[in-house]
Amino acid sequence: MKPSTKIYIAGHKGMVGAAVWRTLEAKGYTHLIGKKSHELDLTNQNLVNRFFEEEAPEIVIDAAARVGGILANQNYPYQFLMQNLQIQNNLIDAAHQNNVRKFIFLGSSCIYPKFAKQPLKESYLLTDTLEPTNEWYAIAKIAGVKACEAIRKEYQKDFLSLMPTNLYGYHDNFDMETSHVLPAMLRKFHEAKINNNAPVELWGNGEPMREFLFVDDLAEAVVFALENKLSSHLYNVGTGKDVTIKALAETIQKIVGHTGSIIWDASKPNGTPRKLMDVSKLKAAGWTYTTALEAGIQKTYQWFLEHIDSVKEVKL
Repeated sequence: MKPSTKIYIAGHKGMVGAAVWRTLEAKGYTHLIGKKSHELDLTNQNLVNRFFEEEAPEIVIDAAARVGGILANQNYPYQFLMQNLQIQNNLIDAAHQNNVRKFIFLGSSCIYPKFAKQPLKESYLLTDTLEPTNEWYAIAKIAGVKACEAIRKEYQKDFLSLMPTNLYGYHDNFDMETSHVLPAMLRKFHEAKINNNAPVELWGNGEPMREFLFVDDLAEAVVFALENKLSSHLYNVGTGKDVTIKALAETIQKIVGHTGSIIWDASKPNGTPRKLMDVSKLKAAGWTYTTALEAGIQKTYQWFLEHIDSVKEVKL
């Protein structure tokens, strides 16, 4: 690609989109396009089509989605299903109809079956039932993966999907009702620390295992996929390493400097027992992560402290 290639990043103000934007800028790309949600409603097909006709982007990165943790998925199943379907369908079809050269669809590891063999291979998609606590979001993302695969198969267009593991980092969502596990823990430990190191209560028993990827590493993977011709339609993106939720909590507690106790509420759901990605496919293509978990959490906590007044009021 040329530095002047016109690249549209859908969701450029979100955690993933912002990281992709920063990374592309740092690599010298000068023609980046982004629209805030009040400027372009991605659930409105007519507005999306008009935008593509007027702007004519050459490359599209779909980092736009309605996202959230277990509680948000349980409380808003219809919104998580329908809004994500609308957003991605409008973007994928408009990109197809307007001859976009390359389209990268970003999804989630939750597309894989709840009890699939670990680590999760791309070939496990649609081989068993999903995790009930986030199936609405997962079904939407699966539809996006299959839409990109169908366009690739029928029209030989370079549409592909990247499935990242659990992400964290700058611009994360720290709202206690809608955030994912790592930023929620980080905020809980911080607030407990400044509240005389009060005890921190966490959901589940701490035994489930999770893999975490620093969002800037995902951005590097996106740029790698843009700059290289990849042979498949679907790639996992992660570290290939996981930790227990208990170990994660202890790591965050240490970084934050909280010295109080941790109370595990086993009456609350654990979610999927384990979710480790097989990242050998993308590694064989030439990409691997660079940010260790503890270093990434330290960077994230520093960003949180610098933006604490704004992140506390973030809502879904």
